[in-house]
Amino acid sequence: KYYPPDFDPAKIPKLKLPKDRQYVVRLMAPFNMRCKTCGEYIYKGKKFNARKETVQNESYLGLPIFRFYIKCTRCLAEITFKTDPENTDYTMEHGATRNFQAEKLLEEEEKRMQEREEEELNNPMKVLENRTKDSKLEMEVLENLQELKELNQRQANVDFEAMLKQYKELEEEQRRKEQE
Repeated sequence: KYYPPDFDPAKIPKLKLPKDRQYVVRLMAPFNMRCKTCGEYIYKGKKFNARKETVQNESYLGLPIFRFYIKCTRCLAEITFKTDPENTDYTMEHGATRNFQAEKLLEEEEKRMQEREEEELNNPMKVLENRTKDSKLEMEVLENLQELKELNQRQANVDFEAMLKQYKELEEEQRRKEQE
């Protein structure tokens, strides 16, 4: 590029762009979701042309939070989600529901178990309390299971003899009608 000798970069006027400006970006769906209007499943990794904007008055430890607008592939309804730097994830805002994620539940359960083990190491009374809670929970689960088994047995009482007898009677009645 040619810069003339009298060029002064300070004299170039700066562009005044709005803070909430939206950019068009190409991104992949960060999680499995289902559209609320048409029920279409949108799987993780599906590519979209999305509008991206910085969320006003929201940040986490100085990091900006971004909002993305995508459109459903079937009904073109708008779906929005935000970044969640606190949990290194995304949060669904509206237009769709996030599908079940087993990995996230497993991580939360492991974290709870670690906290419980650390608590138990320091406090022997907590060990006893947790054991009693576990045994009560186990007893409730066994009672519920027993109730379900009894309910199924009551509903599943099928009298095969009566069914066979009724079927034979119907066959005999049909034979009589044919003979007549």
